[in-house]
Amino acid sequence: MIPSRTGVVELTNSADHSNVRRIAHRLRVTACALVALLVTGMLTAGGAQAGTDDAMKTVAAMQPGWNLGNTMDAIPDETSWGNPRTTRVLLHHVRSQGYKSIRIPVTWSNHHGAAPDYPIDAAWLARVREIVDWSLAEGLYVMINLHHDSWQWINTYPSDRAAVMARYTALWSQIATTFRDHSPKLVFESINEPQFAGTSGTDEDARALHELNAEFHRTVRGSGGRNATRLLVLPTVNTAADQPRLDAFLASYDQLHDPNIAATVHFYGFWPFSVNIAGFTRYNAEVEQDLVGTFDRVYNTFVSRGIPVIIGEWALLSYDHTRPGVIERGEFLKFVEAVGYHARLRRLTTMLWDAGQFLNRTELRWRDQGVHDLIRASWATRSGTASSDQVYLRRSGTITAQALTLNLNGTSLRGLRQGGVDLVNGTDYTVSGTTLTLTAAALTRLAGNRAYGVNATIEARFSQGVPWQIGIISYDPPTQAAATGTTTSFTIPTQFHGDQLATMDAKYADGRPAGPANWTTFKEFWQNFQPDYAAGGMILKPEFFAEVADGRVTLTFHFWSGTQITYYLTKSGTSVTGSTG
Repeated sequence: MIPSRTGVVELTNSADHSNVRRIAHRLRVTACALVALLVTGMLTAGGAQAGTDDAMKTVAAMQPGWNLGNTMDAIPDETSWGNPRTTRVLLHHVRSQGYKSIRIPVTWSNHHGAAPDYPIDAAWLARVREIVDWSLAEGLYVMINLHHDSWQWINTYPSDRAAVMARYTALWSQIATTFRDHSPKLVFESINEPQFAGTSGTDEDARALHELNAEFHRTVRGSGGRNATRLLVLPTVNTAADQPRLDAFLASYDQLHDPNIAATVHFYGFWPFSVNIAGFTRYNAEVEQDLVGTFDRVYNTFVSRGIPVIIGEWALLSYDHTRPGVIERGEFLKFVEAVGYHARLRRLTTMLWDAGQFLNRTELRWRDQGVHDLIRASWATRSGTASSDQVYLRRSGTITAQALTLNLNGTSLRGLRQGGVDLVNGTDYTVSGTTLTLTAAALTRLAGNRAYGVNATIEARFSQGVPWQIGIISYDPPTQAAATGTTTSFTIPTQFHGDQLATMDAKYADGRPAGPANWTTFKEFWQNFQPDYAAGGMILKPEFFAEVADGRVTLTFHFWSGTQITYYLTKSGTSVTGSTG
């Protein structure tokens, strides 16, 4: 289904008429009466009276959102996972950067007493309240939850129903009582990424989650004050967006008979691209289709029926400032741009998962300003990109013209600029359709003395959105040398010569994949191998060798310049030798 800007959906099949009956049940009117309201335009197909859908309005006002990740959810305490103590200055900065809401994940399991009352530690509860109050004072919507409790103890619910439910109810009863008179801009999320051990599968998982969500709903609504109408946010199982879990949520939602509920799922992209495995180094059509398919499903299942959706966490799993190169910057930027666009088109509220990899909380600066700029632009408009943000030039030899394909995304190219100076169309570059060609003369000038690495950065400027940066890079093919080591410590001496690693594949002599993930020859970046540019080495991890059989293995290293180099390993027990031939 193509999302309608008006939200009106034609009733064309039995599923649509079933939807009418569902909406009628929620609003306690007859199906025939509801059809009449739809026809007269008094209701949208989402099931809410036009202009009076409080849940949809609240969730829309929360866009965009930001996660205070790895903080109050850290185990055991706020600073245990490397982030500084939260300050109001930080929260003010987040608001100043355009964010309208903040999700504060909270792990409670280390901060409460024993059965039967499970009293929450007063100092911990006061600290959570302090951060909530600061956030509200900054004008932010706020969402709090039970976070890592999901896998620490809630996951045993199917086999320990009474004890888990008692603990769960006691915690939410105390939290709800503490905050029952707080602003409606505070919302509660029942559980983060609910998961269950020892179940028979989807149906049993869905029943377990419904029981917990129903008790959460009863406890919060029964606590009085503003909790009687406060927006409640309920997850799917695992906060996943596959259709069976969305359908299970919808059935549960209908049983609660409460229009002031939002659904939440998480989105970390197409998994092979998200962690750089199986050769998925680029934001390609398959990666995009995964994004579009996911957002279409949640739109069609929820938003089109008047149920708002919060993408409570989004990013790529392996994007982190401590793991540079796992996700190539330009490919990540394309993903970022697409998430913003497709979420906006489908009226989904997005909350960036930031455990410290985006915002440096000590210095209050973005670790990559360009990434933030594109994220922020995507909330309102599209930006142009290109097939790459890198142009590689051999350090020796004559420089020739290089072409890139523009992804205009509804924009038009306005020109190129370098260091505040406009490049000249027809002399420095030409454009034919979506092909941008940088001339040999311009590249020669930009390469300068052709030192290894980035010699210059130019910007492609479009009619809207943020410019697309293109690095002009001088390189020579990387070289490697023989090495000896062990399965717990092995590094290939590598001269990178200005090039950057994209991925590595590993094969046995008969062509079978070697190492972990034996369904693909391409191994997981950083988990199995890691470039060390400063020290001049390619590190092969113990996790890689743990699943490599004794004998000869052929490695192929793929670089962003297009260069591929082959290296040979021989493993015997814990001993490893390597050579270039």
